[in-house]
Amino acid sequence: MDAQGQDWNDLRLFLAVARAGTLSGAARALGINHSTVFRRITAFEERLGVRLFDRLPNGYVLTAPGEEMRDSVGRIEEAIATMALKVTGQDQRPTGTIRITATDMLAVGVLPPHLAAFRAEWPGIELDLLVSDTVLDLTRREADVALRVGNPVQDTLVGRRVGRLAFAVYASAGLLARGAGDPERGDWVGYGSSHGPLSRNLARWWPGMRQVCRTNSITAAVAAARVGLGLAALPCAIADRDADLIRVASFPEDFGLDLWLLTHEDLRRTARIRAFLDFMTGALAAEAELLEGRAPRRGKDATAASGG
Repeated sequence: MDAQGQDWNDLRLFLAVARAGTLSGAARALGINHSTVFRRITAFEERLGVRLFDRLPNGYVLTAPGEEMRDSVGRIEEAIATMALKVTGQDQRPTGTIRITATDMLAVGVLPPHLAAFRAEWPGIELDLLVSDTVLDLTRREADVALRVGNPVQDTLVGRRVGRLAFAVYASAGLLARGAGDPERGDWVGYGSSHGPLSRNLARWWPGMRQVCRTNSITAAVAAARVGLGLAALPCAIADRDADLIRVASFPEDFGLDLWLLTHEDLRRTARIRAFLDFMTGALAAEAELLEGRAPRRGKDATAASGG
């Protein structure tokens, strides 16, 4: 194998197929089409004169030479990522782009006003918001900063706990007018196997709840509750600002999810990353009452709505 003649894009493509096990999975990971992956991986093998994959009915499986290449290229990828992080970490100019990853719940319901305020204060920094329920790998520079629910476990990440997201039960005025606001017997917009801790607690607190619709998206649950499809367990920071939603009940027990702002340890001293972390920490701290469900609500609560 001629090291000088190898294109890193070909090696990245090889890794993507090796990790996904299918051409379609690699295509999704790289943002290219299926036929391009097939053409390039075939041409790569022909140039090397080595068969890297066995083509099986259920996918692509590495051959022995392919396994050796995967391990070697993986080490190269890690070295490149480490070098890039260290070089970027030396950048002390408050300019450039920050790639931020967050779930749709946080990207839609929490972040927008703070991103606008940050841009007003730091006009030289551009923001790239990646909305995904998949945990992007900060060590591989898939993103620079993550706003996540729950404490991270990666040793190379540094983070700040920036708040606690409280939940309550919400419904539309129309659903309550139909007398369907009892959490024990009413229709619910549920989360199924998604959002495991929340789903398990709801089933324990209200074992008679009837889920007429399930979604893996908090944002979709907000929309469904707004049109009266059912009751929904929603973050107070989002639902309390929605005039079309009424808080029906609190949870029988304390329940909340910690919010963490994370970056890679090699990036935390970069000027633009440090500016963003400091700004967002202060902005979310100022919203503690809203995040924890203690702020005055724009809409009425269930008691007021019923005239009680």
